[in-house]
Amino acid sequence: MADQAIFDKKNILVVGGAGFVGSHLCDELVKEAKVICLDNFLTGSESNITHLHQNSSFEFINHDINTSIELETRPELRDFKIEFQGIQEIYFLATPGSPKFYSDYSVETMMVNSLGLNNALQMALKYKAKLIYASSPAVYGDIEDGQRVKEDYVGSVDQLGPRAIYSEAKRFGETLVNNYRLKFDLDTKIVRIFNCYGPNMKLEDGRMIPELIKSALNNRDLVVFGQAEDIGSYLYISDLIQALVGTMNGSESGPINLASDAKYKFSEIADKIIELTESRSVITYHDRESIMAPQFLADITLAKESLGWFPITLLDQGLKNTIDYLSAQKGILQPK
Repeated sequence: MADQAIFDKKNILVVGGAGFVGSHLCDELVKEAKVICLDNFLTGSESNITHLHQNSSFEFINHDINTSIELETRPELRDFKIEFQGIQEIYFLATPGSPKFYSDYSVETMMVNSLGLNNALQMALKYKAKLIYASSPAVYGDIEDGQRVKEDYVGSVDQLGPRAIYSEAKRFGETLVNNYRLKFDLDTKIVRIFNCYGPNMKLEDGRMIPELIKSALNNRDLVVFGQAEDIGSYLYISDLIQALVGTMNGSESGPINLASDAKYKFSEIADKIIELTESRSVITYHDRESIMAPQFLADITLAKESLGWFPITLLDQGLKNTIDYLSAQKGILQPK
């Protein structure tokens, strides 16, 4: 099979393609490639990809990556000619991303970042495909709030603590990907995604920005877990997608921090959301729950230098786009 496209377009597999990040990635990739979206809707949504079903360069397969799959035998992929062309690129995004979801699906989170990831790596070997693994700053462990961290930082992680479900899953995943690269000379890349937000997030996602927006839209108190002066950074989804594509096309194997280096106080985020939603909500501050990770900042020097990438979306515009999207979901999901 070919490790380069022998027909008009590359074949790209997006594992977790109906999720928040995966669906935006499919939107971008399908402009120039043939995209296979693999998802089992554990936390992804059919509505995120419905508009792509009529595109002849897009195909969805409802499948759990924890079970191996033979793509060349799937009749719906006949036009992708996988038996001749294979797969050129694999993006592995299949994991619950918010504390709410990975707590609800604890074993599934561990398995998809081990067994599921191994199945994807086996496909990369079979097809001589490049693979990106979407990891997380959770691998850094305990860091002081507001600290800016580089990729070589190694922190303390409690493997039996409340956040271990996710942090240990991602740590193992990175180790597995790195050893496939070393043992089989596989072209793999690892990225660590910090605090991404935007349309296609679920209203019940549980992370800070959608939770605050949901409360503001319903004129309920905005409950901020932390103090008003605490600092965080927030990466808009379109900037992340450009970084992922750039990483796949680049030579840096990583890990690479993908984040915004603009920092905001928690109070600034809450105030902006109230202003943009014209809400009557009041902001309250509470101690962080044990499942919630500290808000530390990323050093993105490596991403700037190796990818020529820098996030460009202003916070106000990103929040407005997210509010517009979640407002529509509110009409569907929230009782009046």
